[in-house]
Amino acid sequence: MPTEPGPQRARGDRTPALAVHSVSKRYGGTVALRDVSLDIAEGEITGLLGHNGAGKTTLMSLVAGLLRPDAGEIEVRGLSSVRDPHRARRELGLAPQEVGVYPPLTVRQNLRFFAELAGLRGREVRLRTQEVAEPLGLTALLDRRVSRLSGGEQRRVHTAMALLHRPKLLLLDEPTAGVDVETRSRLIAFVRELAAAGTAVCYSTHYLAEVEALDASVAVLDHGRMIARGTLRELVRSHGDSAVELVFSGSPPSLRLPWPVTREAGVLRVRVEQPHLAAPEVLAALGDSARSLVNLRVVQPSLETVFLRLTGRRYGDGPDPAGAAAADAAAPAPVARGAGTSGEGRNGAPGDGPPPGEQAIEAGRHG
Repeated sequence: MPTEPGPQRARGDRTPALAVHSVSKRYGGTVALRDVSLDIAEGEITGLLGHNGAGKTTLMSLVAGLLRPDAGEIEVRGLSSVRDPHRARRELGLAPQEVGVYPPLTVRQNLRFFAELAGLRGREVRLRTQEVAEPLGLTALLDRRVSRLSGGEQRRVHTAMALLHRPKLLLLDEPTAGVDVETRSRLIAFVRELAAAGTAVCYSTHYLAEVEALDASVAVLDHGRMIARGTLRELVRSHGDSAVELVFSGSPPSLRLPWPVTREAGVLRVRVEQPHLAAPEVLAALGDSARSLVNLRVVQPSLETVFLRLTGRRYGDGPDPAGAAAADAAAPAPVARGAGTSGEGRNGAPGDGPPPGEQAIEAGRHG
């Protein structure tokens, strides 16, 4: 069952890089976020988890100043994103889920354009371009048109744009969605380097293994609420389940066992503290039903079991039919704001953004 968020990690008396206090946001009759609080310290990576429609992209859009909260307060390094949005925005970098690059331009031209939006000029632009290109494997691609790059290479350019001005807070919304293994490895390694140098990172992902590889703390959103917050070890200890999981070719049988049993679409799950010891007894109880057994798995406590216990669904099972689709349709997703200071059209030439006074956002179906 969902729980109330646990206590935040000890951070001493330092001002956190990101402080979200009791933030709520609605889109018409749809509640996207309800009373959400989240602190991220300097040098901390936080894995932001949740099904599609849970509110992840809405939260990042609010932090980046693309949206205004209906209630609550957001501070980026002590600066209010509502009362002082321009100064707060200079402290962060945002790489949205949708890749926002200019295909007709070279990689170098894309990076220079976003660097200048961030206020960089001349020699500093060249130095920062080299600084972000090397760890992301872009050095050999700098003079190539972005339209000729692979999807993974474009994703790396997209992420580099958010890093040019050395932000103290980095927001990455599913940065490895649809990329190859090499790109994923490069991005994860670079994020770890940034955190080691003091950058705070909010990292939204649908791949739980990335959270473990990043040694990240965890924040879980569900139906717009923050239902769990803590280190990976804390959450696994508090909410992780162990079980014997059996997969059948048809409907799972009904078994008499001394442990809690759940049945769903071809899967029977037996919750037990020592599943490796319970497995023989579970198999013995199958009787003739063993003929339809396809697979047996011993499940140890992990982030996956934590998420299943907290939300009632496996991670990546898709949106909640009761409301996630509506929330996704309503929630705007920002276009690329690689420099953290300006918004532009996704595939047009520089300057093809929205008319003056409009938010640089586009409607999208993102968590």
